[in-house]
Amino acid sequence: MPKRAVTPDLGVLLPSWLLALRADRKSEQTVKTYSDGARAYLAWCAAHEAEPLERGSIRAWVAGLLEAGAQPTTARARQLAVRRFTSWLAEEGEIPADPFVGIKAPKLDAKIVEPLTDDELRALLKACTPPKGATPAEAMRYRRDEAMLRLMLETGARAGEVVSIELADVDLQAGTAVIRKGKGGKGRVVPFGPHTALALDRYLRLRAHHRLAVTPALWLGDRGKGFTYDALHKALGMRATAAGIVGFHPHKMRHTAAHRWLAAGGSEGGLMAVAGWTRPDMLMRYTKAQASARAADEARSLNLGEL
Repeated sequence: MPKRAVTPDLGVLLPSWLLALRADRKSEQTVKTYSDGARAYLAWCAAHEAEPLERGSIRAWVAGLLEAGAQPTTARARQLAVRRFTSWLAEEGEIPADPFVGIKAPKLDAKIVEPLTDDELRALLKACTPPKGATPAEAMRYRRDEAMLRLMLETGARAGEVVSIELADVDLQAGTAVIRKGKGGKGRVVPFGPHTALALDRYLRLRAHHRLAVTPALWLGDRGKGFTYDALHKALGMRATAAGIVGFHPHKMRHTAAHRWLAAGGSEGGLMAVAGWTRPDMLMRYTKAQASARAADEARSLNLGEL
């Protein structure tokens, strides 16, 4: 009877996989998401004495996530992380074959994300106005957050892409910013108008006095720290709370930007190019919440009932 293959220590191999992800130019946020998912799975397997390379184990783990109240999108992302890990293990010859090939992902609900209204956007931007008596450091944080919000609103750039922008990537006179770390390693140039340029200029004049002003990163944090995705999430969340907006998430700015582009008469092709989408279905996913309202406005302007 043939001996059963010994499962390698997957925890020891995790750092090598993360190196491979970075070599493939995956964003740091993607690397973190994959790492967290794989680590969580291995920890669950250890706690339940489950074999990590068996299909029953990953199915039980995902089922447990859903039963514990995790969103289907979260469970799907966690499962995807594990599947990416085992695929890499097979490619590297660490295991004979990927045991999770063809395994189904959790079914997602057709979730619709409503864009922010114009009143909410105005309140959000107003919350970024420095109060009287603010110190230069405090004023810089307010101006930084306004500049980020305006850039995200006008370009539809992902939060992770915005965080990665460097000082040299921004040209205020031309009204452009270079996205060098787009999804899938694809870069692009995004345009912005005078209001965003003004917000960036106000921030940059205050940024010049920061202790890290000579560093390449565009956005600077508090007390000499760098600025991360988590910092962006926290900073903009605070502004949203001050503006009285419930359920805010930075990714909602991308949905809002896409809706406003189409509502203003912008082309779908132009939106895809600026937002960094390569598939039309992604555009529909982000803009379907207000599709009927846009269609109604367009129908009224066409006035096809006039005969």
